[in-house]
Amino acid sequence: MMVVSFTSDSPTGCLVALYSVVMPEQLVPTDQVVVSYIALRARVIDLLRSTPESSGNMVVPSTPEWTIRQLAAHIVGVPEDVLAGRMQGVASDAWTQAQVELYGNLTLSELADLYEASAPKIDAIIHNFPQPIISQFVMDAVTHEQDMRSALGVPGGRDSKAVEVGVGFFLNLIEVSDPPLFNELTSTSVSQWDILRSLTGRRTVEQMNSIGLNGEAIALHFPGSPFSLPKEAVE
Repeated sequence: MMVVSFTSDSPTGCLVALYSVVMPEQLVPTDQVVVSYIALRARVIDLLRSTPESSGNMVVPSTPEWTIRQLAAHIVGVPEDVLAGRMQGVASDAWTQAQVELYGNLTLSELADLYEASAPKIDAIIHNFPQPIISQFVMDAVTHEQDMRSALGVPGGRDSKAVEVGVGFFLNLIEVSDPPLFNELTSTSVSQWDILRSLTGRRTVEQMNSIGLNGEAIALHFPGSPFSLPKEAVE
C-alpha cells in the first residue's frame, strides 16, 4: 500500500494536486492511462483543427473565466510546462494563467500543431509519472476536452478510456473518504461520463438527482476542493 500526498488550489477545476490517497485499487493501470491520453490528445487535435477560428473567442460555460482558445491554451500548456520544467506553483491560478498568457493568442490550428509537436517528447516520459498523478493528469485533460465539446456542441469521447481514468481517480479517493457514496457510484447504471461530469462540478444537485445520482452526497465533497458546484445548469 502506498500513500501519496500533494496539494494545490484551483477554482477552474484544472490540473490539481490536493489529496492524500490510498492506491491503487480503483485506478486504471498506468499503461492504459498512457494509451488513453494519447487517444485523448488525438481527439483534441482533431477538434481544434475542425473548429472555426471564429469560435475561439466563445466563452466556455463550465469554465467561464476562459474562452475556447484559452481553454485549449491550458490543455496544450500543461505538457509544454512539464517538458520545460516550469513546475513552480504547479496547478495554481498563476501557473494556469501563465499558460493562457503564453499560448492564448495562438490560433486554434496553431494550438493543435503545438500539441502535436510535443507528443513524441511527452510520450517518452509519461510512463514515468507516478500514480495517482498520471490519472489526475488525464482526468484534467478529459474534463476540459468535454468542457470544450459541450461549449461547441460537438460531442465525442464520452465512452473513452480517459473518462474511465478520470472516474477511477475520484473513486480511489471516495472509497476512503465516503464508503456509502463509493458503493452508490460503483453500483449505479448511470454512465461513467455523467459520473465524471458530476464529480467535476459540471452538474447541479438537481441534475445529478434527475439522472439517478445522489446529488446531495456528491455536493458534500466540493467544499475545500478545486471544483465548485454550479447553482445553475452549465450544460
